[in-house]
Amino acid sequence: MKNTALALLAFTALQILAARAEEKPADKPVPDQEITVASYYFGNYHPSDPRNVKMKGADWSEWELLKAAKPRFPGHQQPKVPLWGYGDESDPKVMAQKIDAAADHGIDAFIFCWYRYDDGPFLERPITEGFMKAPNNNRIKFALMWANHDWIDLHPYKRGTPEKLMFPGTVTPENFEKIGDLLLKDYFSHPSYWRIDGKPYFSFYDLSALLKGFGSVEATRAALDKFRAKAVAAGMPGLHLNAVVWGQPILPAEKVPADPVKLVKDLGFDSVTSYVWIHHYSLPQLQTDYNQARDGYFRYWDGAKDKFGVPYFPNVTMGWDPSPRTAQEDEYGNFRYPFMNTIGGNTPARFKEALELTKQRLLANPNGPRIMNINCWNEWTEGSYLEPDTQNGTGYLEAVRDVFGTAPKTK
Repeated sequence: MKNTALALLAFTALQILAARAEEKPADKPVPDQEITVASYYFGNYHPSDPRNVKMKGADWSEWELLKAAKPRFPGHQQPKVPLWGYGDESDPKVMAQKIDAAADHGIDAFIFCWYRYDDGPFLERPITEGFMKAPNNNRIKFALMWANHDWIDLHPYKRGTPEKLMFPGTVTPENFEKIGDLLLKDYFSHPSYWRIDGKPYFSFYDLSALLKGFGSVEATRAALDKFRAKAVAAGMPGLHLNAVVWGQPILPAEKVPADPVKLVKDLGFDSVTSYVWIHHYSLPQLQTDYNQARDGYFRYWDGAKDKFGVPYFPNVTMGWDPSPRTAQEDEYGNFRYPFMNTIGGNTPARFKEALELTKQRLLANPNGPRIMNINCWNEWTEGSYLEPDTQNGTGYLEAVRDVFGTAPKTK
């Protein structure tokens, strides 16, 4: 009888274990293999931004450049046509569609290109009115990358004309402190703001412009340390400050720091990353093959992943073609941004392969970071976007979903 009871207990235990095994999805990733996927978001696709109204008129947005784009050389695929139409991203309902699509296809966070100058904001409404008022903004995280570069009037640019500086990217130390207070109050406290180890993620696009505002490395470091201290005083465990690092400039006013590795260390950044492949690989042909650009970037990554002394978050670029930002009647060639070589052959299948290779490279390092970013959710006029178009449908989003799944992974 005793043996029978023991056997029954053992059988019951096996049944419970089997049931639990059935409850666990077979394809659920191992926790240490979960990779956070963030996508940059460029917010110039809405009307009535106050600065754009003064420059371009009340109804203007960068959609107008996309609509006017034409093929400029043999095999050039333009215009790109959004499958969802030319929506107003500052409308919470329009943004809700983007949030759902991102969450359903494995995007964990939007990193908004955030503009703030000495005299106030620019392109802020997609964040404050679109994302932050969207009813489903709890489905993904959001963060800010301070796009603190000079704003040159390139929308569109007539070749050979003087480049007109509209808004300088450098801010004064006094305004930097005010901007930090605003970030802590209005953004970092939001329940959907992306945090790493509990610390709000905040990225700087242009280290040279940041440094210029303070005049020295020491003064810049002191300001960043004060920014961190204010976050702690506000009840946060600190800040995760990230630096976007380039190997070569793209925009007319961009300058590469003399020693970015030393600068990252001296300023105390927590991580470094990249915005787009072409910051690290010069496109050699008018239509450079996508895999060639990918491999060129991977060579940069091989060196970058260890040399900074802090985690490096890699980038996957969907494409590159800034021709919509040029005057369409001008000859197109590799002259100077936005007249420059492009990336071709960037099919959804090849994009998926780049994502798979990036995932493999991340997981190959057991102690390495588990974060990557994508350029871009909606850089339509630079030819790098995940949003559906009439040529490939949702193919690029499906590529992300197929590689990374749909389960939320951010913390």
